[in-house]
Amino acid sequence: MSVKIKLKRMGKKHQPYYRLIAIDSRKSLSSGEYLDNLGFYNPAVKPAAFQVDVEKLQKWRQHGALPSERVAKLLQKSNIALK
Repeated sequence: MSVKIKLKRMGKKHQPYYRLIAIDSRKSLSSGEYLDNLGFYNPAVKPAAFQVDVEKLQKWRQHGALPSERVAKLLQKSNIALK
């Protein structure tokens, strides 16, 4: 099973926030089925809120999960190392 770490958009029109999730790459984000919730990202507040459960993130990374481009940039910006 190939796992990706992605952002899933939530919220209302013009008030988005995102969940950081681990999802099987064969599933679509709109199906609502994901493997684990790893944190959230809220760009609407100043400064933007980004919270990650680092233990869960490292667990999924050890199992071969790959972050999307945007997730990798957010992790790098918040100084969370991708091993």
